[in-house]
Amino acid sequence: MADITPPVSADHQIIQGYGDGGFRIAGQDYVGSVIVTALETSAWDITSINEVDVNSLLAALKRVPELTVLLMGTGPKIVLPAPELRLKLREEGIGLECMDTGAACRTFNVLLAEERSAAAALIHI
Repeated sequence: MADITPPVSADHQIIQGYGDGGFRIAGQDYVGSVIVTALETSAWDITSINEVDVNSLLAALKRVPELTVLLMGTGPKIVLPAPELRLKLREEGIGLECMDTGAACRTFNVLLAEERSAAAALIHI
């Protein structure tokens, strides 16, 4: 795994690495896809962008106060989600940025270092 750790508060869920079917986040290994916020990481039972259920995704994101940006890592390359997903998130005041999973991990860490309210929904590679 590539180390992508920026300097942030020790209590934050920094993404330290990705690949080999999972992630290393805040010193813990996760197998499969995950949803990451500043304070917690949870398993996300999907393997492709086509499996995203907007209602369950929104339920998982409700725990993030004042969330303004959701980074979606779509796997090894960028895949655009169904337009309904972007529209539903926008109705909730959440901007959606889709990118490959590696870029989403790095971007999340930068936003975390800037103390911005963001979350990352990451499909494993």
